[in-house]
Amino acid sequence: MFEKLSIIIPAYNEASTIYKILDKIAAVELPNNLSKEIVIVDDCSTDETSTSIEKYIEKNSGLNIILDKHAVNKGKGAALHTAIHIASGDIIVIQDADLEYDPNEYSILLKPILDGHADVVYGSRFMGGKPHRILFFWHSIGNKFLTFLSNMMTNLNLTDMETCYKMFRAETLKSIKLKEKRFGFEPEVTAKISKIPNIRIYEVGISYYGRTFEEGKKINWKDGFRAIYCILKYGLSR
Repeated sequence: MFEKLSIIIPAYNEASTIYKILDKIAAVELPNNLSKEIVIVDDCSTDETSTSIEKYIEKNSGLNIILDKHAVNKGKGAALHTAIHIASGDIIVIQDADLEYDPNEYSILLKPILDGHADVVYGSRFMGGKPHRILFFWHSIGNKFLTFLSNMMTNLNLTDMETCYKMFRAETLKSIKLKEKRFGFEPEVTAKISKIPNIRIYEVGISYYGRTFEEGKKINWKDGFRAIYCILKYGLSR
């Protein structure tokens, strides 16, 4: 039934790590003989991100990698919108261009979908016994607060709404109209999938190798306030 996994990657100024994450993805062996499609959208990076990807594609012609470029910087959400439109797989998973999340865990996310139980699977950094880098106290409190507020609006019981690792049956994700162009993507997509009749959402524990702002982390307190706005806006809308 399922033949291809589309791995969609929004990239902005990730020249130093993009080839590393692509190596990890290339090495992953997927269950059920699923093939891989990697869709990267460079959101008008100001470094050598696109050049690094192009060189990688040239050296790894056997991999199915699609590169799209935004002419202007639009934000992570906008890059994901473009990638979702391009993706041709039966299942879609979101992958950041850094090294915070481990592609070797795709099989954990895939299992509920392949077993016929789930339409959507979230990878939670706050459940299970996987490794987690210890970093910012207030950042973790903020994530848990946003998840709590989102759950109030959606009547879900997620533990990690803000996680990067979200996997969808492609038809489910492509059926909703997404608007948020930056970090509001997470609460918006969560609110909108929660409103799909008979949707089956699962959550699995994943590892998390977080990075500091000095190492390239981009989300900040302004994005947190935008997330609150989006939770209320999309949670209260029909």
